[in-house]
Amino acid sequence: MAQVSEQMVDQIAAAVTQVLAERGKGTACALPFGMAAAGPAAPPAPASPGNHQLLQAGACRVGHATEGAAPHSACETLAQYIDHTLLKPTATDAQVAEICKQARDYHFASVCINPAYIPLAASILAGSGVMVCTVIGFPLGSTSTETKAFETRDAVAKGADEIDMVIHIGKLKSGDFEYVCNDIRAVVQSAQGRTVKVIIETSLLTDDEKVAACILSKAAGAHFVKTSTGFGGGGATPEDIALMRRIVGKDLGVKASGGVKDCASAEKLIAAGASRLGASASVEIVEGKTGKGSY
Repeated sequence: MAQVSEQMVDQIAAAVTQVLAERGKGTACALPFGMAAAGPAAPPAPASPGNHQLLQAGACRVGHATEGAAPHSACETLAQYIDHTLLKPTATDAQVAEICKQARDYHFASVCINPAYIPLAASILAGSGVMVCTVIGFPLGSTSTETKAFETRDAVAKGADEIDMVIHIGKLKSGDFEYVCNDIRAVVQSAQGRTVKVIIETSLLTDDEKVAACILSKAAGAHFVKTSTGFGGGGATPEDIALMRRIVGKDLGVKASGGVKDCASAEKLIAAGASRLGASASVEIVEGKTGKGSY
């Protein structure tokens, strides 16, 4: 990946700002905000029930093992970063119940499941300190803004603590920054204070588009930017995480997802700037093993 210079970031930020100003006069996303890293901070993420002091919306990270600790112990400390994920279309009630049990046992940050399973997950995880995360506009991101907003309100009503939404990739590539910003903002507003993570699908974007997506997520009031759905090819890389962290600064979290299968790769992503990890191989990661599968 070519190095993105400060001048390039400034140019992209200026271009995004200009488009929003020209096309979005009178809208909430039309406010100019200059350099990406100096943009308006997202509101602090709310304290979800029993989140064991995991910082939901910032760059500061918790409990990393000290040098020289036993490998198994070091891997165990990663549990509080992990959204234990099951988004396969073939997922059954029993499989969702099993990952909820694992999340309770290992003290993962959340389980991330498809919306139909929110009530089941919420009932199993009640009082555990493990949050319920779900996905919106998943996996393509090309549903209408109104549909995403409805999905979000429904998810919140059924017990979701966190919302991972997919950006409208085609609109981003078309340069319709007003649409993208308002699309994200509609989900943020519909989430009623819950944490919103914006999946930008890094494997489908150029570096310029990744920068623009991060700027727009920040302008729209999201709490996190996230690399991947796990369905778009590719996955999280330290280079992309470092770029995303550089653009959002300390105001937003950065979630690495897609292809995180072992403790070593998870630690590299955290070192690059990730403050949350999305993985289906969560148990293997904290046990120092290597997981299988693509997510």
